[in-house]
Amino acid sequence: MLAETICSAVSAAGLGIAAITAYRKRFLAATRIAAYSLIPVGLVMTGVVEWLSDLVFEPATWVGVGILGLSWVLFMTSRAVERRSGVEGRKERKAAKAGRSEAVEPKASAPSLGAGRTGARPAAKPKAAEPAEPAEDFSDIEAILKKHGI
Repeated sequence: MLAETICSAVSAAGLGIAAITAYRKRFLAATRIAAYSLIPVGLVMTGVVEWLSDLVFEPATWVGVGILGLSWVLFMTSRAVERRSGVEGRKERKAAKAGRSEAVEPKASAPSLGAGRTGARPAAKPKAAEPAEPAEDFSDIEAILKKHGI
């Protein structure tokens, strides 16, 4: 009830200012002022003012707005943390950027190597006459070198 009275008073004052402006022979400005001053009365008559006042003074509405705001904050925080730390898919993103797969499977016991160079010579077979020495395991280093074509 109070909002309708205030809107009517604002419209009446605006129409009064428009009349004074028209009296001063500024008809274009007076028309614009009259148009603006009729908006509050139009809003009251269509029920928009009543709907807004119910919306503003309803506690459940503000609780809903608060919950929506909280969900937005949580969503943005999780996105920022994910971007900053790269929690999931860091290796997949790096492999996709490089356009190749990893040299070693994450759970494999041996490296999974690609074809390597096409023009490389095959490794020479060890002679049977030499005694077998305990060789160190350089399979990871060999995988990296083969991956880079060395």
